[in-house]
Amino acid sequence: MRKKRVWLAWLAVILVLGAGAAAAWRINHVRAADTLPTAPVRKGDFSVIVRCRGELKAGRSVQIVAPLNVPELRIIWLAPSGSAVKAGDPVVRFDPSSAKQQLAEKEAALKQAQAALDQAVAEARIAAEQDQRALADARYQVERAQLQVSKMEILSVLQGEEAKVELGIARSKLASQEASMALNKASNEAKIASLTRQRDKARDEVNLTQERLSKMELHAPIEGIIVYHANFSQGWMNAKPFKVGDQVWPGGAVGEIPDLNTLEMEGKIEEIDRGRISLEQEVRVRIDSLPEAPFPAQLRRLSPMTEMGWEWPPKRTFRGFATIQKPDTRLRPGMNGGMDVVVSRIPNALSVPSKALFTRNGRPIVYLAREGRYDPFEVNVLARNPDEVALEGIPEGSQVALAEPGKQGARKS
Repeated sequence: MRKKRVWLAWLAVILVLGAGAAAAWRINHVRAADTLPTAPVRKGDFSVIVRCRGELKAGRSVQIVAPLNVPELRIIWLAPSGSAVKAGDPVVRFDPSSAKQQLAEKEAALKQAQAALDQAVAEARIAAEQDQRALADARYQVERAQLQVSKMEILSVLQGEEAKVELGIARSKLASQEASMALNKASNEAKIASLTRQRDKARDEVNLTQERLSKMELHAPIEGIIVYHANFSQGWMNAKPFKVGDQVWPGGAVGEIPDLNTLEMEGKIEEIDRGRISLEQEVRVRIDSLPEAPFPAQLRRLSPMTEMGWEWPPKRTFRGFATIQKPDTRLRPGMNGGMDVVVSRIPNALSVPSKALFTRNGRPIVYLAREGRYDPFEVNVLARNPDEVALEGIPEGSQVALAEPGKQGARKS
């Protein structure tokens, strides 16, 4: 019995040691039967980046403004929102019916004023001719009376006195006629001047109405895409982009045309990353709706002070503006995306996806796929990016696991 107990004790010890060895082996080695996703260890220049979110904006944009001093601007046609337009293309048309009716009325008033002026000029000419004839008759009577007075030496005293009286009467009539002629001339000139002013006013109103009609169609000032502003006539809660049938106030901005050649990404840079960023650094712009390839850009501007965002909890960020070097025709202002600012480069660096990096006992490790198992290797991390890590300590071209062995779907980092 004592021997049997000894053998059982030794058997228990052997079983415990075997279980421990098996557990240790399982921790350090996982058979290929537990298939894990892997990725190769790549070697090449590693770009250390700062990633931030933002949206596309145009550095230059020209507004489409309704004409001034033009009442009753109601939209009857709009170029489709977001459509490409060239300089000079029509983009907005207003209802011209009211202006056309006003033009017909103003033209009729102009014709009437011109006819009244022509009549007044003709009447003044006739009156002037009549006054000239009456003046000539009065002068003739004066000259005739002077001739009779000159015969006083050969006429009787009574006839001489009669001749003097007739001369006085003739001179009075001549003076009266001259005064009447001057009065008629001044009166006719005043009447003609008044009618001329009325005619000119009617002509100015016709020209003004014609000018308003010429402004009933707005044209694109530059080449780009048309974007319409919100119409706040129904209140802020009901504001929607301008559409056909909307009334526009004179001088109000209907929309704008951004210059697609000046597109830039406006990103929010975290305070912790601001010290690593400087102007003229290389930037790779990524657009959410166009994920196939980044667009090369360059950091052109940085805000001097932080700004408080609307998110919660609130964060302070800097604004950076990266100008796209070769804009794509598919890009539009307002598109969401991000930008990767290249702050430094590590030549001939080994890199793996960030999912392949784990920690054990506070040290970074990766799992190398070798002969049907996954072996942990400690590595030295040189730089981290959101999607990849530059490191050293493993051979180039080997495969690393993207999930921790025995914990598929979980990840420690």
